[in-house]
Amino acid sequence: MTTTAPAPTGTADRKPARRVLWASLVGTSLESYDFYVFSYLSAIFIGPLFFEPLGQFGGTLAGFTTGALGFVARPLGAIVFGHLGDRIGRRRTLILTITIMGVATGLIGVLPTYDAAGWIGAVALVALRLIQGFSLGGEWGGGILIATEHAGEKRHAFYAAIPQLGSPIGSIITALLYIVLPLSLGMEDFLAWGWRIPFLLAFPLLLVSLYLRFTIDESPVFKNVVSEQKRERIPLLAVLRAQPVAFVLAVGTTLLGIGSYALMNTYTLNYGAAQLGFAYTDLLLATTIGGLLQLVTIPLFGVWANRIGSWRVVLIGAVGTLLIAFPIYFLLQTATFPVLVGMMIIGGILPTAAWAGLGGVLSELFGARYRYSAISVAYSIGAILTGFIPTLTLLFGQATGYAWWHPGVVLAVLSILTAVSAYLARTRTAPIAEV
Repeated sequence: MTTTAPAPTGTADRKPARRVLWASLVGTSLESYDFYVFSYLSAIFIGPLFFEPLGQFGGTLAGFTTGALGFVARPLGAIVFGHLGDRIGRRRTLILTITIMGVATGLIGVLPTYDAAGWIGAVALVALRLIQGFSLGGEWGGGILIATEHAGEKRHAFYAAIPQLGSPIGSIITALLYIVLPLSLGMEDFLAWGWRIPFLLAFPLLLVSLYLRFTIDESPVFKNVVSEQKRERIPLLAVLRAQPVAFVLAVGTTLLGIGSYALMNTYTLNYGAAQLGFAYTDLLLATTIGGLLQLVTIPLFGVWANRIGSWRVVLIGAVGTLLIAFPIYFLLQTATFPVLVGMMIIGGILPTAAWAGLGGVLSELFGARYRYSAISVAYSIGAILTGFIPTLTLLFGQATGYAWWHPGVVLAVLSILTAVSAYLARTRTAPIAEV
């Protein structure tokens, strides 16, 4: 049996939906900011700050691995918060997840480095990274759902794309901080104490996000699930029994959207600086320019997804990324700064299509009674599979003598898996209001 929750169609009804969209966007931006602050730090600075005795390669590997641990914790968080989201509601669960994420990120800013306290800081860093990942396991899925389930059937693909702006927004803010702070403080002061500032900023950003989330209403689709008494006792088990193939396809669809960020914004930064001799600030600036472009392309891809379907947008992005995976890394070997920027733009637009359409595809794959659990756990499995990409690509690069094509292989594999999954998912979608 399916029931249809009322969709916001009138002008008056659209105001709450837009408020929810803003709350979702600010929340995903803070979530991405918190995670990217760590990712950028792990690419260059975590080794000397917390793992100094391991040397350059060992410290970099330890930094990447610590970053990947955040993805390891995500499935547990997805199970816990997905269950809560399907039982007590999207809104209350999102308030909880963003609070844990913001506090964990802020506390990293007060940790002692290796010079100050030996391995104590490194152990605490690992623990806080795990807490970050745990909270993030329930944040993304809830942010997508609170937006799409308020949007109504005709606009849900666009509303699913807008929270994805949080990733470039978080990336841009983080990159700008890592450009401006070393220049204004000097590298010596930045390494001594200035690196803490981006983490401590998580506290005021958290207050803004909490204010917005306390002012929004619960999803009308979830209210309908409650009124129809359709809540599952154990939502994750229910979805695995009812839609196992759709769940596998959901995981595959996530790989390029998540993995391309790990490859480009973490590994490529380190690779470009350590192996190709680029200035780290040039790499950050190029990444920031690419992120600024995403502020335009993600909404456009969302509009496109409303017209042709989210799965088609993901498929087009994945096939396009496959075609440019090797050329962009070939050009990177001898790139000037303008070519570097061009690579970041071209290499960013096509994976961005897969990222922009991702929330729409996953939301359409599952019934509302277990949707929070389904998309959160599927996304977290995709995240853990791609979370070790910087570590694995670093090892692959060392094994191949850092051959120019080694990152291209990783990007091509991600593209193929996502393209196949999105294509197969096309026949398994259902209306957002379906219980």
